[in-house]
Amino acid sequence: MFMPEYERIKVIIFSTDFVLLPEIEALFMVIAVNTRLLLKGKLEGIGWFTYETLKRITVNHPEHRFIFIFDRPYSGDFIFSDNVTPVVMRPPTRHPLLWLIWFEIQIPRVLKRFGAGLFLSPDGYLSLNSEIPQLAVIHDINFVHRPADLPWLKSRYYNFFFPRFAHKARRIATVSHYSKRDIINSFGIESDKIDVVYDGINPGFEPLPQDEQIAIRKKLTGGGEYFLFVGALHPRKNICGLLKAFDAYKSNRVDDVKLVIAGGRMHKTGAVFREYENMRFKNDVIFTGRVSESDLQEIYGAALAFTFVPFFEGFGIPVVEAMNAGIPVICSGVTSLPEVGGDAVLYVNPSDTGQITDAMIKISGDPELRRSLIKKGFINIRKFSWEKTSELLWASIEKAVYNERKTDTASIL
Repeated sequence: MFMPEYERIKVIIFSTDFVLLPEIEALFMVIAVNTRLLLKGKLEGIGWFTYETLKRITVNHPEHRFIFIFDRPYSGDFIFSDNVTPVVMRPPTRHPLLWLIWFEIQIPRVLKRFGAGLFLSPDGYLSLNSEIPQLAVIHDINFVHRPADLPWLKSRYYNFFFPRFAHKARRIATVSHYSKRDIINSFGIESDKIDVVYDGINPGFEPLPQDEQIAIRKKLTGGGEYFLFVGALHPRKNICGLLKAFDAYKSNRVDDVKLVIAGGRMHKTGAVFREYENMRFKNDVIFTGRVSESDLQEIYGAALAFTFVPFFEGFGIPVVEAMNAGIPVICSGVTSLPEVGGDAVLYVNPSDTGQITDAMIKISGDPELRRSLIKKGFINIRKFSWEKTSELLWASIEKAVYNERKTDTASIL
């Protein structure tokens, strides 16, 4: 079995009676990390997970050396501490052929060059061409259940390689118990190899004073209240269903409420804009495109309600962001979302646009319901923080490396 290389020092420990105890060898490890999704100004779900966890782990564990592997020029904002060494390894990983070159040829070279004891990959991609212990963070496997949502070549890559990555990994971390069960059932992975590491909540999402809400709404919608969706324009996000439901809502209500969709285009967005063009009330829909983090925090804080009705989620960070911003949530009752939303959400069937419409009507017309959901949301989000996420991910790292090397050191200490 491959044994990782370590930098070693000797530590001499005395008991309280100043009796020399046996010499203990402390292990100082080189941890190589796939940081290709740390893109300044373009952080999304997995990028935020990478940023928030590594920012804490590198600072909290100065005894280890971290090799951050980028696929293009990087921002100094991502070099969190003195024990981080950045490496740029080309080519930029823009499509499946380049993924193959990067992970199967370039990554093994970096791991060997720095004597890495572990390869941590926050986006789940591993190298099948390296025997160094590897930890994959597999956030979800939506591509198994909804392969047609992706371009053909990407779908083929994911469905061919990710089962192999899961079996190759020394350990797997994932972001919900739903995703853990899904990986077990879909890939045949043993349960005790997978650790659940919930996502956290990005800082800055918080309730806004009434005067700020009014100012934001005036700038964004001309003053009208609005339902909000946040996320990439992607088939599994069910934006077509949301547009249909909102059109039906406007047909049943005489009000000035708008629908704001904040997010950039991703895969197969043609259907979204065809649906939009067919809407009766399309003038009440606002596409912001990708927005900055500070603008997004404002947009959340001034919303009437958050409407998030995807067909599939491994976690659903926008749900907890909305709760933290103090707005009520309408949400799909499928996959991981009930686990994340708890009792603080008005759940709907994402395939039933009538249910989505009814939820919009209910939540817009019932201030007491909104207050109740907001209150429950503040309680529910106590389960989630990046501090907890980082601690759990570090525990998974330790299991990946040390489980087979433990001695009686703990009892000596």
